[in-house]
Amino acid sequence: MLPYGGGNYRTALTLIRGARQLLTLRGPATPRCGSALNELNIIQDGALLIRDGVLKEVGLSRRVENVAEARHAVEINASGKVVMPCFVDCHTHLAYPPPGVSDDDRATATRTLIAATGKRTAARWRVHLEAMVRHGTTTAEIKTGVGPDALADFKLLRMLAKLQFEPLDIVTTFLFRLPPADGWGEAECDEFTGMVCRELLPKIRQRKLARFADVAWNPASAHHARFLRYLGAACKLGFHCKMHADQDHAAAAIVMAMQHRAVSVSHLEQAASSEAPLIAGSGTIATLLPSASFYTAAGNAPARALVDAGVPIALGSDFHPIHSPTLNMQTVVALASLRLGLTPAEAISAATINGAHALGCGSRTGSLEPGKSADVAILNVSDYRDLANHLGTNLVHTTMKGGAVIYREGEVGVRSGPRAGPVLH
Repeated sequence: MLPYGGGNYRTALTLIRGARQLLTLRGPATPRCGSALNELNIIQDGALLIRDGVLKEVGLSRRVENVAEARHAVEINASGKVVMPCFVDCHTHLAYPPPGVSDDDRATATRTLIAATGKRTAARWRVHLEAMVRHGTTTAEIKTGVGPDALADFKLLRMLAKLQFEPLDIVTTFLFRLPPADGWGEAECDEFTGMVCRELLPKIRQRKLARFADVAWNPASAHHARFLRYLGAACKLGFHCKMHADQDHAAAAIVMAMQHRAVSVSHLEQAASSEAPLIAGSGTIATLLPSASFYTAAGNAPARALVDAGVPIALGSDFHPIHSPTLNMQTVVALASLRLGLTPAEAISAATINGAHALGCGSRTGSLEPGKSADVAILNVSDYRDLANHLGTNLVHTTMKGGAVIYREGEVGVRSGPRAGPVLH
């Protein structure tokens, strides 16, 4: 065997062996729901053989080590550690607002965004993306949502397109946001909605700048016809739709999302347990964001009712530079267990394979199965259930994306020079 060195690299063949628990999440090619959320398909003393960035063999170490190709592989010893799929963060607001400006002051935030150079903005985003990688996330969704300024939204999408694969996979979503009912007149809202449907959405679709079309729900009944118009136009153009249901009258938002076969409905902090059956059987994923209610006075989404109703659930960080400054999906898993009542296994399934399905990439990532991308996290714990007990701690030892080591835990340096004694009072 070849030794495992440090640094970012990819080799033609890599063998990860000796995992105390190898969480494969092997299963059907559909989002997990009900009891299937608890089925992590764990292999004790497991191993992975990776060829050219793709998982070739997954199984017991003694079997995978004896595969002929494994003799020529770079070896990573995962003894005593948990090896699992990398996290898929399927809901973030990483790109907006710019630093130092609240998105409540949308006019100032928009002016700041338009005035900023692309180079400076991209550098700021990379800081967040690299932090995600260090915490085990290798696929993330990023929404726009500037609001009633098409130029700013389009600028964000163009800049995000240049960030693909640096250093993780980015899935972009155009978030349609209207001002409060008293912010604009009826004619202005109608005019903006029409412009988005006639001009902006076709332009985004033609240039392939976004995969999803999302709606920031507003309970004002005057806006509902505009949301229907927007979702109808998005579906006609071939976008997959999503719904932000984080305001009052969540049931109306859920029904509208179901009418347009939304891939996911997110937040649901205002939803009642009795509304879970509205989603059940539709194929729509309920994206839960426990860090959103952690930072605000909002209640918790009815996670247990959703799971018991057979609704597939996913977890996202809801990372927002001001209102929800959490990008560690390990923390999200812990909060889901502590505050939403999910088991650690349910939370991990929701943060990996179901998050991947919520972004339309479940066939490529989210589980460790032959033929999938080798997006692998090696954790400094011996039991996956420890994820639910370490709030805010980074447990990641190594992050791999497509078979490449893109992060490896470093050593803490020893202080040099004279040592000061303790301060006595």
